[in-house]
Amino acid sequence: MAKLYFRYGAVGSAKTLNLLAVAYSYNQQDKKVLVIKPELDTRFGRETVKSRAGLEREADLLVTPNSILPLETFKDSHCILVDEAQFLSASLIEQLRVVTITLNIPVICYGLRTDFRNELFSGSKRLMELADDISEIKTTCSYCNRKGVFNLKLLGNVPTLDGPVVDLGSEEKYLPTCASCYNHRLPTSWAEQPGVQ
Repeated sequence: MAKLYFRYGAVGSAKTLNLLAVAYSYNQQDKKVLVIKPELDTRFGRETVKSRAGLEREADLLVTPNSILPLETFKDSHCILVDEAQFLSASLIEQLRVVTITLNIPVICYGLRTDFRNELFSGSKRLMELADDISEIKTTCSYCNRKGVFNLKLLGNVPTLDGPVVDLGSEEKYLPTCASCYNHRLPTSWAEQPGVQ
């Protein structure tokens, strides 16, 4: 049986670049890849899947939280790649799981594990529960050489815990940090925030 994969990493860890490299490899072997992207991600254009390194391609399928994925859409595909999987609903993740079981097609999802408050996104949560294979795409902290695991949000170049969970942006708004730098850069310690035990 084909597997459901979750490749997660902090912002700037080249998740989309990895996705585009996998798509290229399949295409070089004359194998069909279907690329899925959440409709809400319009940073580089509605249908464009683009890495910060500049590589890009068009998405084959745009999805919303309420999308229903007809199985016939995937029948000729050798692999399904999902960009920004954290924005998918739990229902979409479950449908992708069915694709791996019913059609025996591997599905590789790329995305953030947590938001800037260190809480799981709904799509990431469901992937952590259902994926056969979970692996981290690593990057370094923007402020030191430790591994970057958290996503620090900036508002006017000042670290913050305020604002909506879904607030699209790139380096001007989010930076990868280690736990120590994340905690020390916030105006008040993250550990002192309400709800943190």
